[in-house]
Amino acid sequence: MAFIRNKISLSKKDKTTSQLKRIRGQVNGLIRMYEDERPCIEIAQQITAARNSLSRVARDVLSNAADQCIRDKDQKQLNLILKELLR
Repeated sequence: MAFIRNKISLSKKDKTTSQLKRIRGQVNGLIRMYEDERPCIEIAQQITAARNSLSRVARDVLSNAADQCIRDKDQKQLNLILKELLR
């Protein structure tokens, strides 16, 4: 599925980049937890937290793209984004 290049404001881009870096830190922590043989329930809880964070970022990215489609009056791309958001 080819989406339009996301034309986002610098502040939104900075926020998304910060969120992704935070998630990278979560994943690095998960690796350490696994290597240190931490209890599986703790690892599973952290995996769930990282997955939820990724879902939030995905929604934000798609929402920003949808906003751009509305501004550009690009109904075809907007329909693709809405399908992805509702998946």
